[in-house]
Formats: sequence, structure tokens, C-alpha cells
Amino acid sequence: MVAFGKKLKERQIQEWQRYYINYKLMKKKVKQYAQQIEVGAQDRRHVLMEFSRMLDNQIEKIVLFILEQQGQLASRIAKLNEQHEALLQQPETSQIAQLREAFREAGQDLLRLLFFVEMNAIGLRKILKKFDKRFGFRFTDYYVTTRANHPYSQLQQVFKQVGIGAVVGALSRNLSDLQDCHVSYLSIYDQPALPSQDPVIESIKAAVDRLNHSTNFLRFLGQHALIMQDELPTPVEDQIDDESYHFMSLLLNLANTFLYMVNTYIVVPTADDYSLSLGAAATVCGVVIGSMAVAQVVSSLYFSAWSNKSYFRPLIFSSIILLLGNILYALAYDLNSIAVLITGRLFCGLGSARAVNRRYISDCVPLKIRMQASAAFVSASALGIACGPALAGLLQTNFKIYKLTFNEETLPGWVMALLWIFYLVWLWISFKEPARKTEVTNVQQEASTRPAENDALENGLAQPLLLNSEDKQQDEDGDQECDGSEEASEESHRPAASIASAYRLLTPSVKVQLLTYFMLKYAMEILLAESSVVTTYYFNWSTSTVAIFLACLGLTVLPVNIVVGSYISNMFEDRQILLASEIMVGIGIFLSFHVLGPYTVPQYVCSALIAFVSAEVLEGVNLSLLSRVMSSRLARGTYNGGLLSTEAGTIARVVADSTITLAGYLGTNRLLNITLIPALFIWIASIVATCYTYNSLY
Repeated sequence: MVAFGKKLKERQIQEWQRYYINYKLMKKKVKQYAQQIEVGAQDRRHVLMEFSRMLDNQIEKIVLFILEQQGQLASRIAKLNEQHEALLQQPETSQIAQLREAFREAGQDLLRLLFFVEMNAIGLRKILKKFDKRFGFRFTDYYVTTRANHPYSQLQQVFKQVGIGAVVGALSRNLSDLQDCHVSYLSIYDQPALPSQDPVIESIKAAVDRLNHSTNFLRFLGQHALIMQDELPTPVEDQIDDESYHFMSLLLNLANTFLYMVNTYIVVPTADDYSLSLGAAATVCGVVIGSMAVAQVVSSLYFSAWSNKSYFRPLIFSSIILLLGNILYALAYDLNSIAVLITGRLFCGLGSARAVNRRYISDCVPLKIRMQASAAFVSASALGIACGPALAGLLQTNFKIYKLTFNEETLPGWVMALLWIFYLVWLWISFKEPARKTEVTNVQQEASTRPAENDALENGLAQPLLLNSEDKQQDEDGDQECDGSEEASEESHRPAASIASAYRLLTPSVKVQLLTYFMLKYAMEILLAESSVVTTYYFNWSTSTVAIFLACLGLTVLPVNIVVGSYISNMFEDRQILLASEIMVGIGIFLSFHVLGPYTVPQYVCSALIAFVSAEVLEGVNLSLLSRVMSSRLARGTYNGGLLSTEAGTIARVVADSTITLAGYLGTNRLLNITLIPALFIWIASIVATCYTYNSLY
């Protein structure tokens, strides 16, 4: 994958080339400023003002060209409208077809303009991030605050195209009226958009949605998977995807995701009773549940690396390990061994192939259906979370076969072992290993590189304006600074070679998003993992009642995402939804505390519902922002953005489950409040950090 500057130049519309942001010049100026400040030839205030003025000029050039093109399109559509009105008087099939084709050509030109706007918007974001990273200064915060919120903002013209809607509306209405070579007297305002709407209009709508970050349910849900897309849009003429894929193999990956989540949460309603049966404290359920997450921290790494070479073999290995783990989990009752119980759960964690599932969608599913596949991946996970506890609630029986006990504590292990056997057979028969493309850049990607290091962003002009010497060698995209040559300055993007090098690619805004992800996963795990112990102590709930409660929580995932993805995300910016949902998670945590008087069922259920639903909303918008602010070098390779987010969430679950077990030593009566205190402190840190980087999430 070529570096951003070169890719930007390659995808430019040639006749409009001089109107694009001069990314190469801006990048060269960043280097010159660094050299001038280092020798004392410039002061930082002058650099900031000069760079701001240069950006203003670039944006003004872009905006004036956009307005000029919009005017030409509007004039062109107005003339076509006159012909359309004439046809209403004397309709002729041949003339209608010609007029329809003329409107389509105008639509294609509008698509080119939208592509131009999107390319420049991405270029502006990249150069702002580059300046921040090179100088360790919150320039983006200053620039966005002063420019985006101004009544005459030209920045908003690039990032939030408002005038384009009128042109899109005119084209949509006329093409709809001329549908199927006849004049219709019903407009788009009298009837909902039909599935047979002109493909040009569908493409324009998708382009406008991308530009304004508008979304729908599938897109919003798919973002939960953090399957990163190409940072630059693909030109309209290059969007044909002839890559073949195997549907059954995709289905097997989704089934693996679903079964793994069922496997994770099927033990939650009974883990405390199982621990008591083996002579341990009820709060040891934290270790039992969390041991799977502990092993997943390790398995995510080797499965991600393994998926570089194969998808079939790691899925086979995963299924076998999960089969053995569930058998050990079930046998622990008759062996009367808490060690075997925990070992079984560790084996289950070692079989976590979510990194393979995500990687398969990213690499082997055609671009045109990748978002739907990503949404299916998230839906499978959500359904697994709901089905796990529900299935546990159904397994209320007690019998023996020879020396093996089958009861509500062991049946989750036996049932999951049986399901993994069926899955293993299905996988062996049906999975097709995809053909891998030979990559010329493999040697370059595996070469050892010295990655750039991130200094923490610091407030105000008083902070140092230069980073250390290693940062001068390489920027966040992996391409080295210009030395005066044309294309020699741009090198291939190299994936991170290790967790440490991946971490060094993280800007402060990305780190804040990972902290937020850690916080929401910690809060959710505390709520789910200790639910059985807390509800038994305060309300004397049965296993079936706990299972129903957890299943109902899990079933809120898809409806909530429908509402947020289809409506709320189109009404507010992602960063606004992020902050609001963080606040709501905090309210849920506050309401969960047992302070005075009896602890009631309505208080527990309402606080749990607020915290869980808010955390679900927060997860979607958090990963959406994360995919936008994360370095493109983390889009591929073993140590990718998806792996980092998975590790952050898994570590949060480990910490939460460990907290439950440790708090149990102080007594069940104190468990609830003690486990919520760390959640409260992490939430405060997350809120403060989000406010600190709020404008960098633009």
C-alpha cells in the first residue's frame, strides 16, 4: 500500500489537479518549520500563525472551486429542467430517454465533485494530524475551534457540504420523474425512495453520507467490528469489485463468532453456584469467568499472526481447544476440582478466534458487501451475548450417566462441547481456504523499522514545539519527510511489527478512545459477571431469573443500534454522542451504588439497563471514531487496530473479573460498592481525557 501523499496524487482528477490541497507542499513546510525552530530561526507563535494562514489559503482555494462547480451544475440542471417541463406537455419516449441520460451525466459529474471534496477533507485531516504529531502541539484543537465554529467558516464547507443537498435533490426528483422512460406525476416527495431508484442517485447519496458521516443501521453496526477501510475513497469508475469469495466460509466465521460469545456468557448465571459446589467462595466466579479473558489476551496475538498464513487451520485448532476446554469445565464437578474448572475456561480462552473472524472479513469479503458482513459479525456477537445466559436458564435438570453428572452447573460445558463437535464437522466439510495474493511488499513490511514515538500532547503555546529525534525520522503514516525529491519522499506504509511499535503509532486521541473502550468494557463486565452473586444476595433470585435478566440485557443490543445508527447518528456528531453516552454510563454507575436504605430490584434493574445500553451506544460510536483517527498503518498486518481494541477490551474484562474475586474477600455485602468504585474512577479519567481531546475528534 503506497504512502498517503502518492496515493492522493494518483487518485486526483487530472483536470482539477491544481485545486486539490497541496499535501506535499504542506508536508514539506512542516519539516522546514521543524528545522527553523531547532536552529532558532523561527519562534513557535510565528510558525503557528503562518501555518494557519497557509491552511486558510488552501481551504479557500478548494471552497471557491467547489462553489464554482456547484454553480455550473446548477445552471446545467436548470436548462435540463426547462426541457423536462416542455416534455410534460408533449411526452416523447426518445426525448425522455435522452433527457434521462443527460441528467445521469450531470449526476456523474456531481459524483466527481463529491469525490474531490472527500479527498480534500481527508487530506486536511491528515496534515492537521501530521502537524500535531511532529510538534507535539494541539494545533488541530486551536484550528478547528477558531475556524469550524465561525459564522463564515470555510472549513465547514469542506467537511459539512450543505449546498450540495439542493443539487442532489434536483437530480433525484428529475430522474425519479423520468423513471423507465416515461414522465411520472408523482415526485420523490409523494412517495418513499424505491429500491429501483437510479444507481447514479444511490451512488451520490452514499458519497454525501460518507462526506457528512451520515450513517444507517448496517453501517453503524458494522463499525463495531473496527474492520478498517481504505483511507481514501475509491474513484467511481474503479469501484467494480471482481474479487470472488466463498459465502459458506464467511458463514462459518460468523458461526464461530456466535458460538464463542455463547460459550463466554453461558456460564455467567451458574458460575457462583459451581464455585460453591467445589468448596470455593461464590465470588471466585470472577476468576472462573475472567480466566477465559486472560487466555484471550494471548490467543488474540497468535491467532492474528496465524491468520497471515491460513484461516482454516486456526479455526480447526480453535474448535478443538474449545471442545477440550468445555469437556474439562464439565468434568470439574465430578473431579471436585476448582483447578480443572479454571483450566477448562483457560482452554476456552485460548480458542478465541475472533481475530481470525475479523481478519477474514477484512481480507476476503468483497468491498461492496464488507459493511454488511461487518454488521453480521457484530450481530452474531450480540446474539451470542443474549443466547448464552438464556440457554443456561433452560438447562435446569439433574441426572447421572455412569459417573458423569449432568446438572445446571455442568450442562453448559457438555452442551457447548456438543455444539463445537458439530461446528468442527461442518468446518471440515464446508470451509474453503481463500487463495492468497502474492504481495510484492512483504519483505518491506517485515523489515525492521524504527517507528515514530508519540509525545503526549500538551496545552498552550508554552509547551515545547519539537519532538525528539526519532520523531523527525518518521511520521504517523510511515513515510519519511521530504528531502527535496519528488516521489522519493513517499514510501510504502508498513504495518506495525510488534505491539510496542503499534502502541507508538497511537496519537493521544487514539489513546483516549482506547481508554474509553477499556472503561465501557470494564463497566459491562462488572455488571454481567457479578450479577448472579449480587442478585442472589440482595433479591434471592434463582438461576433462571438471572438468566432471563441477562438475556433481556443482551437483546437490547440490536434495537438500540437500530435507533442510534438510523436516527441519532444522523442528528448529532459522533463526538457529541460519545460524550453524551459516556455521561449516561456514569449515571448508570452512580445509580448502582447501595448507599442508604434497602437495595431494591427497580434500582438495580434501571441502573443496569442505563449502564448497559449506554455502554453499547458508546462502543459503536467509540469504534467509529477510532477507525477515523487511527493511523492507516494499523489497518493491516498482525498488530492491527482491531487487535489493539480487542486487547484493550479483553484486559478490561480481566481486571474487572479479578476485582470481583478480590472484593469477595471483604464480604458479599460489600461486593457491589467496592467493584463499582474502580469503575467510577476509570469513568472520571475517561470523561476528562475525552474533554481534553474533544476537538481532535473532528
